[in-house]
Amino acid sequence: MKLIRFGDAGHEMPGVLLKDGTRIDVSAYGSDYDEAFFGGRGLLDLRRWLDSNASRAPRVASSVRLGPPICRPSKIVCIGLNYRDHAAESKMDIPKEPIIFFKSTTSLVGPNDPLAIPRNAKKVDWEVELAVVIGKRASYVSKDQALDHIAGFVLHNDYSERTFQLERGGQWVKGKSADTFAPLGPFLATPDEISNFGNLPMWLKVNGEYRQKSSTANMIFDVPTLVSYVSEFMTLLPGDVISTGTPAGVGLGMNPPTYLKAADLVELGIDGLGESSQRVTD
Repeated sequence: MKLIRFGDAGHEMPGVLLKDGTRIDVSAYGSDYDEAFFGGRGLLDLRRWLDSNASRAPRVASSVRLGPPICRPSKIVCIGLNYRDHAAESKMDIPKEPIIFFKSTTSLVGPNDPLAIPRNAKKVDWEVELAVVIGKRASYVSKDQALDHIAGFVLHNDYSERTFQLERGGQWVKGKSADTFAPLGPFLATPDEISNFGNLPMWLKVNGEYRQKSSTANMIFDVPTLVSYVSEFMTLLPGDVISTGTPAGVGLGMNPPTYLKAADLVELGIDGLGESSQRVTD
């Protein structure tokens, strides 16, 4: 299945994207895509509901805004320097263990919502990433068990303000958590939709020019390793997000470094997970 949420910001309703591209409203099913949905029988029961109701469920026009495909999770966990080429362009050593940081859940927005440059920002940067949504409570999960705890995969742009992140002291979270810094979607794809999450081509453009072109095959730590590793240090709840890192091509790594400005257009995509775009506003 491909799960979507649609409607005005803060008032989204659950939907499903069918194989033919039709968007349908599944709010009659009775549950939004939250912790209770993913942690219970939500995915299984929704599949059964669709078997009987998809043909007569209300259609959602393509002009209707898409929100993030999940409700606000308890946490957004991010992995830093998880691509060898990105570590090199950042002039940092290959990590011996995954680097963990957080994004505030208030940074979460829809896939095509505008990107707002925060106050006093000077170096707003882009990062196309594969994100994983947790489907079952995970604590001290082994690598072999990790995939059983995944509800699906989703496209994420891990926006960063490099001044806040690297020049203001403290932790990276300061440069990662501004409002609109976590556009997610257009949809969540359940694992049966993604045949090989370990080798998905990914790309990002700024004003029509490619900045990032890579594949999830270039990760240092793969998805099962990351789910297992993070679960050593915190309990992952259903609906939580793990964003798995970005390849080379970020603005910080350009010569000279290049950052976003008002009216720029950022477009990105991952095979099987759709595309999104954000127009920069000040």
